[in-house]
Amino acid sequence: METKYGFTKMSIDEFISWMQQVSISRTILAVQQHHTYLPDYTHFDGSNHFERQKAMKDYHVLNNGWNDIGQHFTIFPDGSILTGRGLEKAPACIYGQNAHAICLENLGNFDIGHDQMTTWQQASIVAVTAALCTRFNLRPSIETIVYHHWFDLTSGARNNGTRNNKSCPGTGFFGGNKVADCQANFIPLIQSKLAGHVMREDTSDVQSYVAVTASALRVRSGPSTQHRVASDVSSAQYGAILRVYEQQGDWLKISKSKQHWVSERYTVLVERAIVSADVLRVRSGPGTSFAAVDNRYKGEVVFVSRSEGQWCRIALDDRWVNGASLEMD
Repeated sequence: METKYGFTKMSIDEFISWMQQVSISRTILAVQQHHTYLPDYTHFDGSNHFERQKAMKDYHVLNNGWNDIGQHFTIFPDGSILTGRGLEKAPACIYGQNAHAICLENLGNFDIGHDQMTTWQQASIVAVTAALCTRFNLRPSIETIVYHHWFDLTSGARNNGTRNNKSCPGTGFFGGNKVADCQANFIPLIQSKLAGHVMREDTSDVQSYVAVTASALRVRSGPSTQHRVASDVSSAQYGAILRVYEQQGDWLKISKSKQHWVSERYTVLVERAIVSADVLRVRSGPGTSFAAVDNRYKGEVVFVSRSEGQWCRIALDDRWVNGASLEMD
C-alpha cells in the first residue's frame, strides 16, 4: 500500500484484506457503478494515480461545492484501487440514492467507441464489487448492484434508463449499461467470483435499527462520554442507519464484535422492511395525491421512521411508500 494526498493505493489482494478489517457503522445496501468519463485513458500515464485522484477531488470540491471527493473508491486501468471519500459518508454520486451506497468510479470513458477497458481493470472491478458484496452481505442483483444510467438526473427516481439519464457507467461497460446488460453480463461475473460463499446476513443479535439525526455522531469506546472516542471508526453521519446490539441507559452499542457506542439522544428508531411488490411507487408525501418521485423494487430493504395510516416514511427522507407493500422484518 502507498498513501499520498490522503488517498491510499491498493492492489486487489490488498483491498480484499483491508476491506475485511475496516470498521463501518453505516448500513450498506447497494454498490454503485460509474465511469469517470473525464478523466479517461488519455489522462492516465501508468503512474499518476494520486495526481488524477487529487484532481478529481479538487474539481468536486471547488467546482461542485462538495465537501470531499464524491466517490469512495476509484479503479484505474492497471487494476489499482485508490480510496476516496470516507466510508462513513454517503457518496455524492447518484442524486437521491446515496444514503446506503458505496460508490465505485472506474477511470475511463466506456461509452462505445471510446476507451477499451483493460483486462486488469475488468478483473479489479469484478473483484472489488464481489469483495463489497461479501463485506456487506449483499446478494448480487440489480437492486444491490446499480448503474448510474438507471436513475433520472433531476429527481433521482429509478426509471431504468428511459429518460433524462447519463450513459454512466458507459454504453460499453461489460456489454452495456441497461438493466438487461447488467443481468446478462455483469451480475454472473460477481456470482462466479462469490461461488461457494454463502450470503447470509445474521441479524439475530440485532435488537433494533436507528437513524442518525446529528450532522456527525461520535462513536465512543464505551457507554458514556467518559470513554474515549473510538479510533478505529469515523463519526456516523446524518441519516446513516445503524444496527443496535445492546443498550445501556441512553447509550447504544452499534457493533457486534467491538466496543462501539453512540448516544441514543442523537438517533431515531427506524424499522427494517422488505418491499413485497414488484414495483413500489415512492411519493413525496403520505398519499396518492403526492407526486411519485422514485420506485423501489421487490426484495429491496427500506427503513421506516414514521407512519400515517397505511403510509410509511422512509428513514429521514421526505419519501413515502404504501405500507401494504412492505413486509416488516
